[in-house]
Amino acid sequence: MPLRLALLSFWHVHARDYARQAAEHPGTETVAVWDEDPGRGRRWAAELGADFHRDLAGLLARTDVDAVVVTAPTTAHREVITAAAEAGKHVLTEKVLAPTYAECEPIVAAAEKADTVLMLALPRLYDGYTLAIRELLAEGALGDLTSVRVGLAHDGALGDGWLPGHFYDPAQTAGGALIDLGCHPMYLARLFLGRMPESVTAVLGHVTGRAVDDNAVAVLRCADGALGVVEAGFAAARSPFGIELHGTRGSALYGTPEPRLLVDTDGQWRERALPPRSGTPFEHFVRHITEGSRPQENLALGLDLTRLMEAAMNSAGTGTGTTVAGSAV
Repeated sequence: MPLRLALLSFWHVHARDYARQAAEHPGTETVAVWDEDPGRGRRWAAELGADFHRDLAGLLARTDVDAVVVTAPTTAHREVITAAAEAGKHVLTEKVLAPTYAECEPIVAAAEKADTVLMLALPRLYDGYTLAIRELLAEGALGDLTSVRVGLAHDGALGDGWLPGHFYDPAQTAGGALIDLGCHPMYLARLFLGRMPESVTAVLGHVTGRAVDDNAVAVLRCADGALGVVEAGFAAARSPFGIELHGTRGSALYGTPEPRLLVDTDGQWRERALPPRSGTPFEHFVRHITEGSRPQENLALGLDLTRLMEAAMNSAGTGTGTTVAGSAV
């Protein structure tokens, strides 16, 4: 029997991607849709041949729903995900798990009590460049890391913009480019640093005059002096995704701008082969459910991501560096 899914909201721009992945996966089928916008939910349910539920509790009470994909507004995650976990449903959710760590605690507790899979969509964890960089760091080829920089930006806010208007509503998003797109460079910087920074200093820009930031930088400082720089934006026309790592023995560059990993440990840059991507978050989610395993590293990094984002947003609001709470990894 296929894994039976419900899609909880089409608020997020990636919701349609999950609908497509669920349709293409041989082991899953979408049987139900809920959306805080009934009109939008009904349209998508009809397109997918699924049942629409205006009432979330009614959907979660269905015994023929095994798992849910949550792409609801970020500020609704605590309510929606906790309810799904309490109903015994496995959960895959868009990042962040919640805007604050305090909101994450009841979500995690509910999933642990129900013994269900709780996983975040952190797709760049599984890309070939990340796998190759982790191997490089494990080998100690760069020595002790002194700095990590990861940047990701697009043009979603330029001109009329292709991002939906609600992505600029702080009541739904809890922030802009940093907490949305910046999640990817943030969890990668945390992963590559190998420990939790002790403080974060963030600066937010408003290039296009939106209510939320469309240009952002966060500096992560570790206790031993190592630094991480996270850059994100909605207002860059041609910005390539890029990673820089510098250590006491060498450096590595990815995406400058070609999708190649270059390593220099002896005064000469050499290209390092990239392994294939290990899968999409959706594929890993289904695998964990079918195997009865738990995505422990994914969730731990997701909790650290919320800690870092909460500290970054606090820093941007106060204009000072903010101490980060303890690490989950």
